[in-house]
Amino acid sequence: MRESIEQLCRQLRLAHVADGYADVPFTTPEEFVHGLLLKERDGRDHAKAFRNIKKAHFLDEKSLDTYHWHKDIHFPGHLDKEELSNLTFIRRQENVILVGAPGTGKTHLATALGREACLRGYEVRFFRVSRLVEELETALAAGKLKNFRRKLEKVELIILDEMGYLPFEKEGSELLFQLISEWYEQKSLILTSNLEFSQWNRIFSDSRLTAAMVDRLIHHAHIISYTGQSFRLTNALSKRI
Repeated sequence: MRESIEQLCRQLRLAHVADGYADVPFTTPEEFVHGLLLKERDGRDHAKAFRNIKKAHFLDEKSLDTYHWHKDIHFPGHLDKEELSNLTFIRRQENVILVGAPGTGKTHLATALGREACLRGYEVRFFRVSRLVEELETALAAGKLKNFRRKLEKVELIILDEMGYLPFEKEGSELLFQLISEWYEQKSLILTSNLEFSQWNRIFSDSRLTAAMVDRLIHHAHIISYTGQSFRLTNALSKRI
């Protein structure tokens, strides 16, 4: 008995061809084959983007389409929102640092850029910094720190959210510094913080470690500052009126 198209596609791992070959328009055999290959490629790209988003562990589904580019976002002179949204900083292994008061849109933008990166085929991971330090300490205690770091080797964009909300003990600070040092000029980072760099001594007790970490983060970095009041606070107050 002759094998079906679906069976052959499964054997050749052409899942998207099997799902849509009947819908490919064509007038010549070449057009048909081209259409099939495009369908398979596009289907694989879509599936990869979905897997990337799932593995990134975003806390919500924020996107660039829903982001409010308000007047209190201040870009450095060499950067604008179009270039930032095009993700050229990832290709150059540069960092983006978002600094400003809580509730001004930093995490939304960081998440939206990370999601866009997933859609474009990049592998991304999202961490709340305090949670990352906890995971590092747990991995160290269990003798699995090397395995934890190995899982991030192929990740191209790391998002570190909420640097500065909680101080770290000496061991946690050193583990985070080691990780950031490994990523230096090897990956792109997006980091959000409610503290100016001069205030990072509140987070890390060792001033030399703090200076070394800041130096690695701001080298090849685009620093975007946020001013103005918290959106969450403004919305909460408006509902009382």
